[in-house]
Amino acid sequence: MPLLTAALTDPDYGFDVADQSGHTLRLDIPVDQGGGGTGFRPMQILLAGLCGCSGVDIVSILKKQKQTLEGLQIHVDGSREQGKDIALWEDIRLEFRLTGAIEPSKGHRAVALSIDKYCSVAETLRRAGARISWEVYVNDVKVENA
Repeated sequence: MPLLTAALTDPDYGFDVADQSGHTLRLDIPVDQGGGGTGFRPMQILLAGLCGCSGVDIVSILKKQKQTLEGLQIHVDGSREQGKDIALWEDIRLEFRLTGAIEPSKGHRAVALSIDKYCSVAETLRRAGARISWEVYVNDVKVENA
Protein backbone atom coordinates (compact mmCIF):
# COMPACT_ATOMS: atom_id res chain seq x y z
CA MET A 1 0.00 0.00 0.00
CA PRO A 2 1.35 3.47 -0.84
CA LEU A 3 2.39 5.91 1.87
CA LEU A 4 -0.12 8.50 0.59
CA THR A 5 -2.84 8.56 -2.05
CA ALA A 6 -4.00 11.80 -3.69
CA ALA A 7 -7.33 11.78 -5.48
CA LEU A 8 -8.80 14.57 -7.59
CA THR A 9 -12.07 15.48 -5.87
CA ASP A 10 -12.82 18.72 -7.67
CA PRO A 11 -12.09 19.11 -11.37
CA ASP A 12 -10.70 22.58 -10.67
CA TYR A 13 -7.57 21.41 -8.81
CA GLY A 14 -8.98 20.09 -5.53
CA PHE A 15 -7.36 16.95 -4.10
CA ASP A 16 -7.94 14.87 -1.01
CA VAL A 17 -4.81 13.14 0.24
CA ALA A 18 -5.15 10.12 2.52
CA ASP A 19 -2.55 8.15 4.43
CA GLN A 20 -2.56 4.44 5.25
CA SER A 21 -4.50 5.09 8.46
CA GLY A 22 -7.28 7.01 6.72
CA HIS A 23 -6.25 10.53 7.80
CA THR A 24 -7.15 13.05 5.13
CA LEU A 25 -5.96 16.44 4.02
CA ARG A 26 -7.55 18.76 1.46
CA LEU A 27 -5.33 20.49 -1.12
CA ASP A 28 -6.45 23.16 -3.55
CA ILE A 29 -5.27 26.38 -5.10
CA PRO A 30 -6.80 29.85 -4.63
CA VAL A 31 -9.82 30.98 -6.63
CA ASP A 32 -7.77 33.70 -8.33
CA GLN A 33 -5.51 30.96 -9.72
CA GLY A 34 -8.42 28.88 -11.03
CA GLY A 35 -9.02 26.63 -8.03
CA GLY A 36 -11.82 26.41 -5.54
CA GLY A 37 -9.87 27.69 -2.54
CA THR A 38 -11.17 24.76 -0.46
CA GLY A 39 -7.90 23.51 1.02
CA PHE A 40 -4.27 24.12 1.77
CA ARG A 41 -2.04 25.21 -1.08
CA PRO A 42 0.72 22.66 -1.72
CA MET A 43 3.52 25.03 -0.68
CA GLN A 44 1.69 25.73 2.59
CA ILE A 45 1.89 22.03 3.34
CA LEU A 46 5.69 22.31 3.42
CA LEU A 47 5.43 24.98 6.13
CA ALA A 48 2.86 22.90 8.00
CA GLY A 49 5.30 19.98 7.88
CA LEU A 50 8.01 22.23 9.33
CA CYS A 51 5.70 23.24 12.19
CA GLY A 52 4.72 19.64 12.90
CA CYS A 53 8.26 18.29 12.70
CA SER A 54 9.75 20.95 14.97
CA GLY A 55 6.76 20.84 17.31
CA VAL A 56 7.14 17.10 17.90
CA ASP A 57 10.86 17.59 18.55
CA ILE A 58 10.23 20.40 21.03
CA VAL A 59 7.62 18.43 22.98
CA SER A 60 9.97 15.44 23.16
CA ILE A 61 12.99 17.49 24.23
CA LEU A 62 11.06 19.36 26.94
CA LYS A 63 9.64 16.10 28.29
CA LYS A 64 13.18 14.70 28.56
CA GLN A 65 14.21 17.89 30.37
CA LYS A 66 11.30 17.40 32.81
CA GLN A 67 9.71 20.70 31.81
CA THR A 68 5.93 21.10 32.05
CA LEU A 69 4.70 22.21 28.64
CA GLU A 70 1.08 23.33 28.78
CA GLY A 71 0.85 24.86 25.33
CA LEU A 72 2.79 25.38 22.14
CA GLN A 73 1.85 27.61 19.25
CA ILE A 74 4.03 27.98 16.21
CA HIS A 75 3.46 30.90 13.88
CA VAL A 76 5.14 30.62 10.49
CA ASP A 77 5.48 33.02 7.63
CA GLY A 78 7.70 33.08 4.61
CA SER A 79 8.48 34.50 1.24
CA ARG A 80 9.15 32.70 -1.99
CA GLU A 81 11.51 33.50 -4.82
CA GLN A 82 10.20 36.19 -7.14
CA GLY A 83 10.04 36.02 -10.91
CA LYS A 84 10.59 32.27 -11.20
CA ASP A 85 8.24 29.61 -12.51
CA ILE A 86 9.45 27.24 -9.81
CA ALA A 87 9.43 29.56 -6.78
CA LEU A 88 11.05 27.92 -3.77
CA TRP A 89 10.75 29.13 -0.20
CA GLU A 90 13.47 31.74 0.25
CA ASP A 91 12.96 33.08 3.78
CA ILE A 92 10.98 31.32 6.49
CA ARG A 93 10.26 32.96 9.84
CA LEU A 94 9.01 31.00 12.84
CA GLU A 95 7.74 32.22 16.19
CA PHE A 96 7.50 29.59 18.93
CA ARG A 97 5.19 30.41 21.83
CA LEU A 98 5.58 28.02 24.75
CA THR A 99 3.52 28.13 27.92
CA GLY A 100 3.90 26.25 31.18
CA ALA A 101 6.48 25.70 33.92
CA ILE A 102 9.41 25.97 31.53
CA GLU A 103 12.84 27.39 32.22
CA PRO A 104 13.34 29.96 29.44
CA SER A 105 16.82 28.70 28.59
CA LYS A 106 15.50 25.14 28.21
CA GLY A 107 12.66 26.31 25.99
CA HIS A 108 15.10 28.18 23.78
CA ARG A 109 17.48 25.21 23.70
CA ALA A 110 14.66 22.83 22.69
CA VAL A 111 13.80 25.03 19.72
CA ALA A 112 17.45 25.41 18.72
CA LEU A 113 18.02 21.66 18.84
CA SER A 114 14.95 21.03 16.75
CA ILE A 115 15.55 23.59 14.02
CA ASP A 116 19.33 23.22 13.85
CA LYS A 117 19.81 19.50 14.49
CA TYR A 118 16.78 17.20 14.54
CA CYS A 119 14.01 18.48 12.24
CA SER A 120 14.30 16.74 8.86
CA VAL A 121 11.85 19.16 7.27
CA ALA A 122 13.96 22.16 8.31
CA GLU A 123 17.05 20.52 6.84
CA THR A 124 15.20 19.67 3.62
CA LEU A 125 14.13 23.30 3.23
CA ARG A 126 17.65 24.57 4.02
CA ARG A 127 19.15 22.25 1.39
CA ALA A 128 16.67 23.74 -1.09
CA GLY A 129 18.12 27.17 -0.27
CA ALA A 130 15.68 28.49 2.34
CA ARG A 131 16.91 30.68 5.17
CA ILE A 132 15.11 29.83 8.40
CA SER A 133 14.96 32.29 11.27
CA TRP A 134 13.12 31.86 14.53
CA GLU A 135 12.37 33.38 17.91
CA VAL A 136 11.08 31.92 21.15
CA TYR A 137 8.62 33.22 23.72
CA VAL A 138 8.09 31.45 27.02
CA ASN A 139 4.94 32.58 28.82
CA ASP A 140 4.79 35.64 26.52
CA VAL A 141 8.35 36.77 27.30
CA LYS A 142 10.83 36.76 24.44
CA VAL A 143 13.85 34.57 25.17
CA GLU A 144 17.10 35.72 23.63
CA ASN A 145 19.86 33.27 22.73
CA ALA A 146 20.26 31.40 26.00
